[in-house]
Amino acid sequence: MKPEMIKVACSNCNLRELCMPMGLSDHDLERLDEVVATRRKIKRGSTLFSNGEKFTSLYAIRTGFFKTCLASEDGRDQVTGFQMAGEIIGLDGIVNDRHSCDAVALEDAEVCVMPFDRIEEISREVTALQHHVHKIMSREIVREHGVMLLLGSMRAEERLAAFLLNLVQRLHSRGFSQSELVLRMTREEIGSYLGLKLETVSRTFSKFVEDGIVEVKQRHVKILDTEALQRMVNTQPQCH
Repeated sequence: MKPEMIKVACSNCNLRELCMPMGLSDHDLERLDEVVATRRKIKRGSTLFSNGEKFTSLYAIRTGFFKTCLASEDGRDQVTGFQMAGEIIGLDGIVNDRHSCDAVALEDAEVCVMPFDRIEEISREVTALQHHVHKIMSREIVREHGVMLLLGSMRAEERLAAFLLNLVQRLHSRGFSQSELVLRMTREEIGSYLGLKLETVSRTFSKFVEDGIVEVKQRHVKILDTEALQRMVNTQPQCH
């Protein structure tokens, strides 16, 4: 069955300040409304786009949570990232006009579909949008670089600490709690993303609980000692 498609307007969207540039005139916003063709609902476990699929659009996540992943040679999924409401997904397709990973919904989700040719066309007139797209792309590159550094040099505790801090900081910028989060991904998916075995992820969570750093109830995580997590991450030599 075709995903439900609904006409949408950016100008009255409550996520506008997260995925669209600030300070646009009404006229510019009207132009942006032309970019967002439709909204699309994605059921939990369904794929928004697949590795090798032709790239046509970027997607602004309105609700829900996604993971991006690649099938490794042994057939298992290698998780390459997690994306949440207010973030843009699909940038991987810009380089070769094909997506380079699968994007899978970790819970029922809804995205705004933004055809890339329309974004490029309107960016030429609305420079604020052009700058914004460049900013999103460079943020993604910086984040990817950060993950590579993380995987290259950190011990298990440091990796998990950095992961939790990053997640809570991204959620906080969307108005959620600074210390509590619900993990939408499994321990196995966290391990795949951080380059750790499932047992290591579970053991590290248990150690954090024992040390009074976090409280864990199934997927609910409460951070009791943010500074302890920050100290773990900050023991790393910084790359400038």
